[in-house]
Amino acid sequence: MTGALFAQSLVLGILLGGLYALLAAGLTLYFGVMRVVMIAHSAFLILAAYLAWYFHERTGIDPLLSLVVTVPLFFVVGYGMQRFLVSRLRPISLTTMSVLLTFAVALTIEGLLGFVWTGTQRRVQLGYSGMSIEVAGVSIAVVKLIAFGLAALSLGALYLILRRTSFGRALRATTQHPEAARLVGIDTDRVAGLGFGLGLATAAVGGTALALDYTIYPSLHWHWIGPLMAIIVVGGLGSIPGAAIAALLLGVAASLLQVPLGTTWAQTVFYLALFVTLMIRPQGFFGGRLAQRF
Repeated sequence: MTGALFAQSLVLGILLGGLYALLAAGLTLYFGVMRVVMIAHSAFLILAAYLAWYFHERTGIDPLLSLVVTVPLFFVVGYGMQRFLVSRLRPISLTTMSVLLTFAVALTIEGLLGFVWTGTQRRVQLGYSGMSIEVAGVSIAVVKLIAFGLAALSLGALYLILRRTSFGRALRATTQHPEAARLVGIDTDRVAGLGFGLGLATAAVGGTALALDYTIYPSLHWHWIGPLMAIIVVGGLGSIPGAAIAALLLGVAASLLQVPLGTTWAQTVFYLALFVTLMIRPQGFFGGRLAQRF
């Protein structure tokens, strides 16, 4: 691999890793706050991508503006999903049963997308879709740069919410010591619902970012859920900073491996990392104190 090709792959890997970090943030919130394994998260990502595409097709306006509608919509759906579906699983094993429940939700979303828009592949075509900029000899696609910027802004906003607001403090208290949180008067059920809504709101942003750069179809969510699950396990379940670091490292690794192995085989780096983590350090490599700091 030449130096120029290495630099190109490295930059693309960082951009991809930033997107992965945004996509995985919601999964980390679900598990960190409620111990829910949200299989349907990637299906909601694709639903948001379809809504962004449809918004552009109907209005001709940049799909980024659809976030004005999809972010609050997904927040409300997430809140309702936790309060009226997930919370009912408490008498049983929540983590185990949440897999079955959210798997059913994912299949339902996939079926609805196929029914409404068929299985035809869709792609957002914008004036800047084929544009790129060159920095120090490295070509960067504008859509990838926008997606990375959207991810950075969203993760920054999420950090401020969790660290600088009373809701964030209540959410972190519920995550770390739910019984103690109840004793000091925190409505943990309401906080869990809001946390779930916040996680799904990140899916709205992530899905819109996906629509800018990827061809979408109803079953695409199965392509994403495996790597995202690998990221949150490697990063440490419940640790958003850990997931972000894991996403960047694995994104760079996958990008570098695309040159000798091709796109399909490069994706195996996520599953290899998952296997190694479960064998050596099941709690993840970037959790612990790092998780507490967030």
